[in-house]
Amino acid sequence: MTNTSDNRRYITNFGSLQAGHVLTDILVIGSGVAGSSAAIEATKFGRVTLMTKGAFRDSATATAQGGIAVASAPDDSPKLHYDDTMRVGGGLNVPAAVDLLVKQGPARIEALLSWGWQADRDNGTLARGREAGHSLSRILHAAGDQTGRILAETLYEKVQTEARVRLFENCFLIDLITVDGRCLGAVTYHQKYGHQLIWAKQTILASGGCGQIWRETTNPPCATADGVAVAFRAGALLRDMEMVQFHPTTLYIAGAGRALISEAVRGEGAYLVDADGYRFMAEVHPDGELAPRDIVSRAIHDHLTKTRTTCAYLDVRHIRHFAQRFPFISELCHNFQIDPAHDLIPIRPSAHYMIGGVAVDLQGASNLDGLLCCGEVASTGVHGANRLASNSLLEGLVFGAICGETAGNRATKNSQPARIIDLVEDRPRSVRTELDLPDIDNSLRSVMWRNVGIVRSKDRLNETKDILGFWAHYVLDKTLNSPAGWQTQNKLTVARIVTQSALARNESRGVHFRSDAPAITPGKPYHVLVKQIGQETSVERGPLETTS
Repeated sequence: MTNTSDNRRYITNFGSLQAGHVLTDILVIGSGVAGSSAAIEATKFGRVTLMTKGAFRDSATATAQGGIAVASAPDDSPKLHYDDTMRVGGGLNVPAAVDLLVKQGPARIEALLSWGWQADRDNGTLARGREAGHSLSRILHAAGDQTGRILAETLYEKVQTEARVRLFENCFLIDLITVDGRCLGAVTYHQKYGHQLIWAKQTILASGGCGQIWRETTNPPCATADGVAVAFRAGALLRDMEMVQFHPTTLYIAGAGRALISEAVRGEGAYLVDADGYRFMAEVHPDGELAPRDIVSRAIHDHLTKTRTTCAYLDVRHIRHFAQRFPFISELCHNFQIDPAHDLIPIRPSAHYMIGGVAVDLQGASNLDGLLCCGEVASTGVHGANRLASNSLLEGLVFGAICGETAGNRATKNSQPARIIDLVEDRPRSVRTELDLPDIDNSLRSVMWRNVGIVRSKDRLNETKDILGFWAHYVLDKTLNSPAGWQTQNKLTVARIVTQSALARNESRGVHFRSDAPAITPGKPYHVLVKQIGQETSVERGPLETTS
């Protein structure tokens, strides 16, 4: 289906001959595990500019409590890891991408350890935990539940040693520069230097996820869907944007931000209970609390709806040395006067991980010449319809390095240096209505949580489509001049794409559940593909492994 929309090519006015410029071989956008891995690999081939909209450590990677899944134990194998990933993925995985992930994973961990990453050990050997969906223990952690923080610090220190990397912090991505279907870099905004155009032979988008378009989310404030939105405006093909993973367990304290309670807590034996102490997961799935995340999230949602209660609970009182194993979570609970040794921990599901994204091939290349994508912003096909726990950090390491190598090889073959082209975007300012950005943000996140959350239906999706379309008429026509405004436009753009994609998938598969279509559609699985064509949004079904 094709929908008329308020799509624009660029959301800011600029003239390339009046703006500041940076020329580089390879531009990497995003400093999480995927972007950092890409930048490190790309330095083997040329000059790299690594930009991030906040500080280097402001990423979902740095807040990740869970670990890194990798088949490195004597009783494990890439084949077993492959089988687990495919089983959980609901029929949408790209087998070749999963094969790359599990086979290259051990080497990426060895490289990470050589850079100084301090993984937890047990009597000198790597300690391995178990999480939902895995058939055996293969999850590596660092400092217990602070894997992401330690990983981000290790990557930062490694990037600092690379003389060919130029790091731009506090540099906001406004749009990708495209000419005749080729990506030539990015239009950016720096709080000190204003508008800058960064010209590159190859651009790698690794800007993270979209969690901030939902009211309840584990994602940090920086996860505002910018990368997906700019790629869409540039003409990149998006895939399976309806596939959003909701984490079953985030600390629920009214009025406080949602904080993740790691999957590893259930891996260590925590029980999911209601206020009466009833373990309701036992009647839902044979694996109980270790069922795949989509099943656990829906079970909690259904139980809360049935019992008309606001939250469920994690019971960890029987877990010995909980504070030592999970120091961050323990401290977090104590901040709210919850003692895990004696008290139940209140939890609710929250939006956690965008499985869909920019469609890429096995080299990380999108349908736009010159643009590669990795990490949460990309749809590599690794996760299918449901991400296996702790595969995301591994995906960032593996496909980040693949993108860095691909970009480096392509930049090397292009002997012409990046160059400045005369480009002008000059749209008249709309004076139709004034915008209250915080109110728009709050309203957007509320309607997405209510209607495009864990359980969806055609009626509510259509309602949301109409609401977001109405808002788009007076939000997306504006030429705004600040990151806050651009983020609001990006969130609205991507919320509409998620909603349209959820309508197009008239079945329940993996993390996408339609109460009006609760079964998987018979026949071959399909992707939902979204692309901007002129001023319209095309939403179509496509065969598996479509990348362009």
